[in-house]
Amino acid sequence: MKSDIAKKGLEKAPHRSLFKALGLTEEEISRPLIGVVNSKNDIVPGHINLDKIAEAVKTGISMAGGTPIEFHTIGVCDGIAMNHIGMKYSLGSRELIADSIEIMATAHAFDGLVFITNCDKIVPGMLMAAARLNLPSIFISGGPMLAGTVNGKKLSLTQVFEGVGAAAAGRMSMEELSHLEEYACPTCGSCAGMFTANSMNCLTEALGMGLPGNGTIPAVYSERIRLAKTAGMKIMELLEKDIRPLDIMTPDAFTNAIHIDMAIGCSTNSVLHLLAIASECGVKVDLNLFNEISAETPNLCRLSPAGPHFMEDLYQAGGVQAIYNEINKKGLVEPGCITVTGKTVGENIASQPVLDHEIIRPVDDPYSTTGGLAMLFGNVAMEGAVVKRSAVAEEMMQHEGPARVFDSEEEAVEAILANQINSGDVIVIRYEGPRGGPGMREMLTPTSTIAGMGLDKEVALITDGRFSGATRGASIGHVSPEAAAGGVIALVEEGDIIRIDIPDLRLDLLVDDKILEARRARWQKPDAKIKTGYMKRYAQMVQSASTGAIFQK
Repeated sequence: MKSDIAKKGLEKAPHRSLFKALGLTEEEISRPLIGVVNSKNDIVPGHINLDKIAEAVKTGISMAGGTPIEFHTIGVCDGIAMNHIGMKYSLGSRELIADSIEIMATAHAFDGLVFITNCDKIVPGMLMAAARLNLPSIFISGGPMLAGTVNGKKLSLTQVFEGVGAAAAGRMSMEELSHLEEYACPTCGSCAGMFTANSMNCLTEALGMGLPGNGTIPAVYSERIRLAKTAGMKIMELLEKDIRPLDIMTPDAFTNAIHIDMAIGCSTNSVLHLLAIASECGVKVDLNLFNEISAETPNLCRLSPAGPHFMEDLYQAGGVQAIYNEINKKGLVEPGCITVTGKTVGENIASQPVLDHEIIRPVDDPYSTTGGLAMLFGNVAMEGAVVKRSAVAEEMMQHEGPARVFDSEEEAVEAILANQINSGDVIVIRYEGPRGGPGMREMLTPTSTIAGMGLDKEVALITDGRFSGATRGASIGHVSPEAAAGGVIALVEEGDIIRIDIPDLRLDLLVDDKILEARRARWQKPDAKIKTGYMKRYAQMVQSASTGAIFQK
């Protein structure tokens, strides 16, 4: 056991004394030491129930003959951090989470790890740590929130953000907005649509690092507690069989996960995070691979914000395993990939058919024959950009319009709320990338305000920042190279014509190259927006969004 380096032998008497100071008996010290990595806190709704998940996990570990030892990580609620300086720190927290877990697990010589996670950056940060440490590991999330209900209609946080725009445009009263605010988020859990947190929990299951049901069993269901106990027991089996994250997260596993990504229509952030996780695994994944897989993968689900369904509906329809079962009918699954069940993907999905074809469409009758995400390329996005194709209105799949240029999210929101945006405009928000933001803020406020005003079928938005999974409409993010790195998005001027062609995977600025050269000669790199602390260091180390916004190696 790896933990023997901290507990066995004459010279480890002081170490054993410290273990005993924790209240551990000789029997507990002699067993495998399993780190229980908990991201529980009292500020993230998806994490307030993780104390109960941790107790269940520890019970499972003890039942199976291990000694559970819990420690914690940080976690940011993107909804609460949205539309102010706090959002600049969200993506950066992913790297801190990975680093802190590496430190804790290595310093204390754990034999295996159970990762308890739920929300946006915590899931990928933990997956990156699991790959880096390559100790036997298993993931258990806190589960999704149930949808709210107003006037007999299901809804989630998306409708509250869009309500701001509707209220600003006079399309909704303040009393109606207050009613939405009261009932949109009725339980603990990760927000109820196919937003980033639920996307990443489903993809953790798809990669094979979480048990079946990890991504979809609602947070408030007792089944979630039972799954946590099973995860605690399973880690001991993984340790015994020496099955490690790099045995599970193989190139074929990433191919499988991207197929699920496209079939479900996950958040655009899933691209950013899968790139970063793959990098830690030493697996080559790039934006072209996403497009190749999207071209052959039918989009089977339209969960909020792309459609009327929510995570509880996907759970009732059979969840991730049922989607695997369905796309396997087209031969789109690599069935031999090993998972934390100790079985292969093929074995896991064999008895998991779709239970509701209204929620998960048949593979021969999909919403579209191509996947839910698209990577766009062109002169304004030489390294690529990302759009949630399944959440774009048909009218906006191809669009050409004048640029309305803003050098920050705040400037854009001010203009939108002042009714200064016209039908047909292409809003450009720049200097919000990984380096320029810094931190590549999610911009749910401008996109949801546009939708709430009823302009989502008339106005497009492009940015070197990123979007929440709750965003819908022709919202194109991750434009790379970013403005702060001298990307062409920095050279766009008010009134320039931008052409968007999502079916053809194109994003182009219709300005002559010589004019762009002249503009580049005049361009000056802006001053850093944050000049102290962690985000200053982050801006100096982070790479392009096309790499997953990973640190330089």
